Amino acid sequence: MGDRDEPGTIGRRVQQLRVERGLTQKQLAEPVYTPAYISTLEAGRVRPSDDALRHLADRLGVEFDELATGRPARLVTELRLRLTEAQRTLAAGAAEEAVQQYTGLLAEAETHGLAEEEAAALLGLGECALETGDLAEGRLYFERAEARLVDAPLTARVPALRGRAVAHYLAGELRYAVYLLESTLDELNRGGLHDPDALLLLYASVIGPYMDMGAHARAAQAAEFALALAPQSGDPALVARMHRSVARTLLAEGRLAEADASLAKAAELYRGLQLRTELANCHWMRGYVYAQNGELERAEEEMREALHMLSATRAALYSSQLTVELADVLHRRGRSQEAAELLRDVLGGLSPERGAVHAAAAHRLLGIIAEDARRVEEAEEHYVRALSLLERAGAAGDLADLCRLLGDLLRRGGRIEAALDAYRTGLGHRTAPGTTTLGPAPAQPAV
Repeated sequence: MGDRDEPGTIGRRVQQLRVERGLTQKQLAEPVYTPAYISTLEAGRVRPSDDALRHLADRLGVEFDELATGRPARLVTELRLRLTEAQRTLAAGAAEEAVQQYTGLLAEAETHGLAEEEAAALLGLGECALETGDLAEGRLYFERAEARLVDAPLTARVPALRGRAVAHYLAGELRYAVYLLESTLDELNRGGLHDPDALLLLYASVIGPYMDMGAHARAAQAAEFALALAPQSGDPALVARMHRSVARTLLAEGRLAEADASLAKAAELYRGLQLRTELANCHWMRGYVYAQNGELERAEEEMREALHMLSATRAALYSSQLTVELADVLHRRGRSQEAAELLRDVLGGLSPERGAVHAAAAHRLLGIIAEDARRVEEAEEHYVRALSLLERAGAAGDLADLCRLLGDLLRRGGRIEAALDAYRTGLGHRTAPGTTTLGPAPAQPAV
């Protein structure tokens, strides 16, 4: 009843359909109702019952929902099928084609006032924007989706909240991303809203920011919760994403074999779903595993495969991030000049607003390469630029390490006071294990 149009709107619709079919009020009313009732209904002076609407719909040759809401029969089902197709298009890496599909779907959903489908199309456009690196545009789409679902339960708004958080994270705003994810988790868990898919999505998404902030213990706890929730989830793409995120915490604990096994599970799921970008991310993370284990040749192979796949999908921001890690592998293999060329190219596509943490990583590695070549002033310049980017992003663990590098460089040059200042700054950015300086961890899920 709550989704039905007002009596006046229904009355005008009944009159229009009756006239189009050449029926009189008496013919439409028979044998159950009177012409006077039809006249009153068409004038909008009576709210028809479900039985009356079913009778009229049958006489007029339309579906009940079409008469009650004005929406073409089966519209919602067809829109949802097309939304699924748009999701597959995006998953296959064709972001531009997916944008066209989602834009058309959004217009149709808006025309018919379908809030849930409109929000789904906005979410899709947001994911497309993340894929292509248009972070500000993506954030706006996620905010619109959240606003469209303002009266829906929190669990329905989680994908939009998570999208906003990821956009902030990729822009280098780690603290705010963590705040969004933690506060949503807290509200879900304290409110007893145990939705496995919603919780799994949030826990898997918060692992990356935790790791970049140096909060390894909290990242490990989020991974533990995600793994416990995975068997309850009916979304294989979500489970695959979780396996990829969990691998990061296993790496931090030195559990390389388990990390590789987790990534293999993710890759198998993504391959079955034909999710090209996510499969590329699995190759990326496996390359990272091999690099941490000193298997640099295998690391380079995996990362180049991932870079090829990401380039084909035009996932510009992810490609830039991966290129920084590939350059590190090349540097460790003794190919520093090749690494430096990659880093200089990639810095053109990164900025403080777009990929701050990875831009800082590029400057850090360029500083190390310059220092190895005894170009001290150039090395210091890169370290200082990296520090500025990391301070804005709040990446505490990386900041502390960079301050040590800068301090060591200054100390070797005889600038003791400046070196001490760098070391003190680094100590100030050290985080206690498991903290984010944002207060207590969110409430635990009931698993």
